Amino acid sequence: MDPLSYGLLAAALGLLALGALVFVALRQIQRTGEVRAALDETQARLAGIVDAAMDAIITIDESQRIVQFNRAAEAVFRCPKDRALGAPLGDFLPARFRAFHGRHIEQFGRTGTTNRRMGENTVLWGLRADGEEFPVEASISQVSEHGSRFFTVILRDITLRVKAERELQELSARVLDAREDEKTRIARELHDELGQMLTALKMDLSWLRQRLPAELDAKSKSMDATLDDTIGAVRRISSDLRPLMLDDLGLAAAADWLVQDFAKRSGIDCTLDKPADADLAGLDRGVATAVYRALQESLTNIARHAQARHAWVVLSRTGGELRLEVEDDGRGIAPDELAKTRSLGLKGMRERVTFLSGSLEVARTPRGGTRLRMRVPA
Repeated sequence: MDPLSYGLLAAALGLLALGALVFVALRQIQRTGEVRAALDETQARLAGIVDAAMDAIITIDESQRIVQFNRAAEAVFRCPKDRALGAPLGDFLPARFRAFHGRHIEQFGRTGTTNRRMGENTVLWGLRADGEEFPVEASISQVSEHGSRFFTVILRDITLRVKAERELQELSARVLDAREDEKTRIARELHDELGQMLTALKMDLSWLRQRLPAELDAKSKSMDATLDDTIGAVRRISSDLRPLMLDDLGLAAAADWLVQDFAKRSGIDCTLDKPADADLAGLDRGVATAVYRALQESLTNIARHAQARHAWVVLSRTGGELRLEVEDDGRGIAPDELAKTRSLGLKGMRERVTFLSGSLEVARTPRGGTRLRMRVPA
């Protein structure tokens, strides 16, 4: 082949190779465009899903500034999206919680956990743009993208649920108060009317015994003993319904009587510790009733279930808080028994304590028994 033909062939092959490279490059560009278009379409679809979500969804960067704020968040916080983007998350939290939430998110970022629920044991609060605070339940997740970390919070406004729960608690408290009033009425009628009638009957029997023939003496003694037992039963039932000294003398005297009566009936050594500086006078009737009923239920459970030899009760009032602790050295409460709130009477206790904005804990003790701790504002 002559040099000219060889040169032409080489040039033709070069052009073919260049054309192939151009074709491949065009195909890659086309594919890249298709991928980008697909990515754009996916992102648009995802953004549409996020915007259509019923729960508020907020994404923040590592500096805790908002980078995503969906339509539900706009409605919940009453704030337009363009105003929220770039703003610190703290703008949507009550001032007293901002530092805590900031530390919580930083700590969550260090754990490496991908998601978890926020505030399991407490109610979280948000702040609307108009300054109104409202309760929320929320979960948080984190992802890393191009070396940066983003946190997404999904939250729900539970104002109506909290309101309904509070109304239910108030209704339950009113029912309990009505029951206590009825118990008080029945206890006073038993103590005053029936007790007085039985006492009068005993006096009449005593008068009659002095005039009965000797052969009826044994029978009259038996009747007198039955009357004594009946009077004792009436007093016991009256005190179990509602000890009149709780209303007349206060919680301290009623607790003293209850502990002594428990020790006498059960045979379990029980002591009541009331610090000398504990002022238990002038308590609200509802608070005194709640604490007394908790003590009564605790001692009843110890007598029925604990198989204990000793029990200790501490009743104190410090810093605007009334505290009750009841502990025994028995077999201890099992986890499955804690779930049986009806049989253990914990349900009524918790309802009273919750309504009073207090706390109630029941758990096993290091020595093996059971301890109840109750705290209520007073």
